[in-house]
Amino acid sequence: MSMAEEVTAHLPYLRRFARSVTGNQKSGDAYVVSALEAMLADPRLFAADLSPRVALYRTFVTLLNSIALNTEKDSGPQHPALDAANRNLDILAPRARQAFLLVAVEEFQPHEAAQILDIGAEELQALIDEAGREIAKQMATDVVIIEDEPLIALDLEQLVTDLGHRVVQIARTAHQAVQAVQRSRPGLLLADIHLADGSSGLDAVNEILRTFSLPVVFVTAYPQRLLTGTRPEPTFLITKPFHPDNVKAVISQALFFDIRGRPEQPSLASA
Repeated sequence: MSMAEEVTAHLPYLRRFARSVTGNQKSGDAYVVSALEAMLADPRLFAADLSPRVALYRTFVTLLNSIALNTEKDSGPQHPALDAANRNLDILAPRARQAFLLVAVEEFQPHEAAQILDIGAEELQALIDEAGREIAKQMATDVVIIEDEPLIALDLEQLVTDLGHRVVQIARTAHQAVQAVQRSRPGLLLADIHLADGSSGLDAVNEILRTFSLPVVFVTAYPQRLLTGTRPEPTFLITKPFHPDNVKAVISQALFFDIRGRPEQPSLASA
């Protein structure tokens, strides 16, 4: 398998990570483009002792945390993507959040996360503990769950409750979901895509976001239907079957970053 083929398989997930740590899809994608250009220019970034995924994320994080890159000001022509990223440097996440996301959301093993951040195991754990303390400061909020499978819905409700939040309603259809949000005005929405009556959780979320802004976490067995690279994509995505720690981590990050959802815009092809 070529380097390009190995990297391409991981790009949707790197873009998800990039959006989480920058808080902005355009800025995150700019750094992803820069990382790809760097790897193409210097194949040595694919170190023999690193997997392609670790090497890709390591290159991205190195660029993201580069002092030279982040402090450069109009010193000459730049790649348009880098210029877009530099306009959003004020919302870059600190390394503690990067460490937390790498382990809890991107599901790297601790030794892989340490390789990506170029730090030791003890420093990695210290960063994760720091992120945990920050997240613990978050205030509890009301949550609406859109899920038609009763057992999954109950699992999600228990995990949400364990974090100190309150589930105000479990909606099984798109119509119920819209009504629940209009009535309770929650602080977080967990949404499946395919619902009991054949309706779409994605359609429900888009209708909700037209009148009410809140963080949204998609919980789906079909992540490829959301991570397409051709439209605004969800910042927070949990793949079924899920691990409880992963769900808790993503919920905490969604509230911690407080990145508000927005309705999906129609593509040019469908306009």
